[in-house]
Amino acid sequence: MSKKQNITLAILLSNLFIAFLGIGLVIPVLPTIMNELHISGSVVGYMVAAFAITQLIVSPIAGKLVDNIGRKVMIVAGLFIFGLSEFLFGLGRSIEVLFISRMLGGVSAAFIMPAVTAYIADITTLSQRPKALGYMSAAISTGFIIGPGIGGFLAEYGTRVPFYAAGVLGLVAAIFSLVLLKEPTRAGDKEDAPASILGSAKRVFSPLYFIPFILIFVLSFGLAAFESLFSLFVDHKFAFTPSDIAIIITGSGIVGALAQLLLFDWLTKKMGEINVIRYSLILSAVLTFAMTIVNHYFAILFVTFFIFVGFDLIRPAVTSYLSKIAGNEQGFVGGMNSMFTSLGNIFGPILGGILFDVNLNYPYYFATIVLVIGVILALFWRKPKHIEL
Repeated sequence: MSKKQNITLAILLSNLFIAFLGIGLVIPVLPTIMNELHISGSVVGYMVAAFAITQLIVSPIAGKLVDNIGRKVMIVAGLFIFGLSEFLFGLGRSIEVLFISRMLGGVSAAFIMPAVTAYIADITTLSQRPKALGYMSAAISTGFIIGPGIGGFLAEYGTRVPFYAAGVLGLVAAIFSLVLLKEPTRAGDKEDAPASILGSAKRVFSPLYFIPFILIFVLSFGLAAFESLFSLFVDHKFAFTPSDIAIIITGSGIVGALAQLLLFDWLTKKMGEINVIRYSLILSAVLTFAMTIVNHYFAILFVTFFIFVGFDLIRPAVTSYLSKIAGNEQGFVGGMNSMFTSLGNIFGPILGGILFDVNLNYPYYFATIVLVIGVILALFWRKPKHIEL
């Protein structure tokens, strides 16, 4: 990649890193906010769902706007909305304000993700794209990993400080993007104009897109079910301490990010995105089931570390594949990617929580079944003959 491409990519990755760092910053202080405002755990769950549901609703529209009005304007708007949502959460002293804040956060995520994905597709060649999208996933993962640690440190100065810090980061990123980014020359500009929003919605069911979109849901469902109940699972089953849980989650995130940075580009060049997805789904399914039978600390550590390798290789592989087949529908594909991710993030924790109340192993049994269905779909998946991958 040229120096100009590297600088632009660095700005885009920094935006994603800041956005997901901001989300992670607030995690350590949520219990304190709950106590201050006398909010129950179920209300916090509804707030999480409000973020995902808003992202789900807005994503298809945002994806079309990315194609119709431009990548840069959507990135800048998304970052400003993100900053506003974090400031609002910090200032909020009522449940209603907190819900509005989380819904604005969902809008910002729906704006930023498809715009950044489409921008990266525009400035990279087919051979460069898997590596760039691997970096994109690593930026997201790294923001999640170090966000809670920084948030815990900032909370020493006040429980609302992490939210204000996230808001400042969002606004600074928006200003830098406004000044430094230029609207890219689109990879599909020579093709026909993109379809209407209704026409694009019908495209979800086309053979070209349907299986990849379903696999995004399978991945998001499995990962959300695994992550959202992991701390409860190991607490109830193994009496893990918060420090044990923190070590495992942080270590898993680091291993997953390293896999994206060091292995993803090499694997996709060697076997192609579809095979990377197949083998990663198999690995994830086997290790999700293994969580129900392991009973030693280091065995749990091993399983968790490598299950994140599987999960963290699937997303950039699907995103890379979609960006190659999308042509002038990069924004649409990014919006649908975000939408199906939101669906998994909504239903994974909800169904997992219901099953957990019946038996603590059931969420992982069910997640395994969903992942196995994904494996079967991936085995029957064939790349389009008319598209070079």
